[in-house]
Amino acid sequence: MNSNDSDTNKEESKEPFFGYTLSIISGKWKLLIIYHLSQNGAVRYNELQRLLGKITYKTLSTTLKEMQNDGLIHREEYPQIPPKVEYSLTEKGQTLWPLIQEMCQWGEQYKED
Repeated sequence: MNSNDSDTNKEESKEPFFGYTLSIISGKWKLLIIYHLSQNGAVRYNELQRLLGKITYKTLSTTLKEMQNDGLIHREEYPQIPPKVEYSLTEKGQTLWPLIQEMCQWGEQYKED
């Protein structure tokens, strides 16, 4: 076995982790939600919808539930009238911020004007 075969095997052994990561962050809105929560801290539902722009109520609701189930965001309900709910990143969600920063830098470097 040469060193190229060894390198290939190491990369193949990482493939399940790459697939897991993609399954957690894939989707049109998830990275944008992480971006906005990173920039704004805890945000109410309507404010998040405003920050995202053209996202439907159902899509945002479904995406937030998925992200909550994946442990990326925290949903805080306040016992008051009218009801108040805020969304924020969990520690796990915050660990994705460096990845998003790298993606922003890549976009800045390669975006055609």
